[in-house]
Amino acid sequence: MAKFGLLFTTLLAIAIAIKAESDPHDFFSQRLGQSMLRTMLDNGMATDNSAVPADELNPNFWRKSANDEIQKRLADKLNTNKAKNVIFFLGDGMSLSTITAARILKGQRQGNPGEESQLSFEKFPYTGLSRTYCTNAQVADSACTSTAYLTGVKTNILSLGVGPNVNYNDCEASMDPANDLTSLYDWAQAAGKSTGFITTTTLTHASPTGGYAHVSNRMWECDTDVRTYLQDSYTSDCKDIATQLITEEPGRKLDFIMGGGAGKFLPKTMIDPFGNPGERSDGKNLLSEWQRRHPGGLFVSSRKQMEAINLEQTTSVMGIFQSKLMNFHQHATESEPTLSEMTETGIKFLSKDDDGFFIFIEGGLIDYGNHYNKPGLSLDETLEFERAIELARNLTDPEDTLIVVTADHAHPLSISGYPERGNNILDVNEIGFDTNGVHYATLNYAAGPEQYLDESGNRIELKGQFGSPDFIFPSYISSDSGVHSGDDVGVFASGPWEHLFRGVLQQNTLPHLMAYAACIGDGAKSCD
Repeated sequence: MAKFGLLFTTLLAIAIAIKAESDPHDFFSQRLGQSMLRTMLDNGMATDNSAVPADELNPNFWRKSANDEIQKRLADKLNTNKAKNVIFFLGDGMSLSTITAARILKGQRQGNPGEESQLSFEKFPYTGLSRTYCTNAQVADSACTSTAYLTGVKTNILSLGVGPNVNYNDCEASMDPANDLTSLYDWAQAAGKSTGFITTTTLTHASPTGGYAHVSNRMWECDTDVRTYLQDSYTSDCKDIATQLITEEPGRKLDFIMGGGAGKFLPKTMIDPFGNPGERSDGKNLLSEWQRRHPGGLFVSSRKQMEAINLEQTTSVMGIFQSKLMNFHQHATESEPTLSEMTETGIKFLSKDDDGFFIFIEGGLIDYGNHYNKPGLSLDETLEFERAIELARNLTDPEDTLIVVTADHAHPLSISGYPERGNNILDVNEIGFDTNGVHYATLNYAAGPEQYLDESGNRIELKGQFGSPDFIFPSYISSDSGVHSGDDVGVFASGPWEHLFRGVLQQNTLPHLMAYAACIGDGAKSCD
């Protein structure tokens, strides 16, 4: 029998070799297969196991780990409890490749090869995929996606909180209540729950605003922005996003909000807590207006002030920690709270409500790191995001609290070549060379500001240049900044009705599933 096996293997190898010669497009042709094999052998990759943990060299390790996974899945019981609380985490621009690279970076920071590591939300029992396109766009922005995952309706690119029948920059249509979409904020408030959101961008940025604003242009963050985009057709009837947050439902009824963007709420004649002038042209101080509408509420603008909040005695909280976007986690000042610190404060505050709560929490700067082609920043943001998720799961009970983690859209970040196990994810592929013998980075972007070419258009050697989290990684297409991509994104769920978040889902289905689990909204409910 052994001789027959050897003969079969030999004949198969000969057949592959013959096919390779006759078919230049075959994977195992000399053009690809032998070149790849030669590279691996020349660099010792195929024969060097030094980076592999010792227990992984035993085949029984893999058999046991697979069996453990089977037993764990068999032991899982369906959780069909009513979700008293819902925590919705959104990693802006967190593509699946970003998750993979962040997982490896996490392990490497711990002194391990990295590939075997696991992010906190990857341990959630149910996983699916979300389809992110807009009604009129193949590749989405953060506005149409926000509308989809907060209101349950897909809409046009750049639109927030209005249906796809409303055209871009159409003030009259977007201010028509008939075109308004209700959201998870509305549904939770109607059920008597406390509500809030946290972001590392601005309070008026696209991701959190799809649930409280109704505009046909996401750039209408303050009245000055509306004037800029509407020009001669501007009218005060076009309410900007900041105004809607403070004066309209459901924004004015939110109990807890934190992020950046003070400038959108203050007049140009006023200096904000960070030493910069406001951006409003109408002279309104919306922060004072928020305080007037929330007499028992507290406004904070630093970590120290946030930590001093008496959560039991305060009725509502607004925290703004920068004039514009908050800083990257790598660059944050001592006065800026981290995403996990804001998350802890928010959950402890909202947990006072016996009827439960809904909170939306965004790791918004993952997207910015990828736009800048700086994975050193975007992956670090992803790791801070996963710390916030782990903390939220530890602070709550999966018996009554549903946690859903997803992204709004992807980025064209690739993890390529054949790097060795444990190869520094934020450096060159040590054994990867182009046809001119020049190393290439393991992580690359489709479009961005740096191609690293010499005057003849040839790639330059980058080995030894990586290290700073601000290093711009290579891209294929020259562009001022990185772009979004149309890939499906991951969905991870833990808690009541977690098993509904599986398979390939339309993005707008997500809020309906959360509403079903929590028995809120006008659609189907688990408690019906």
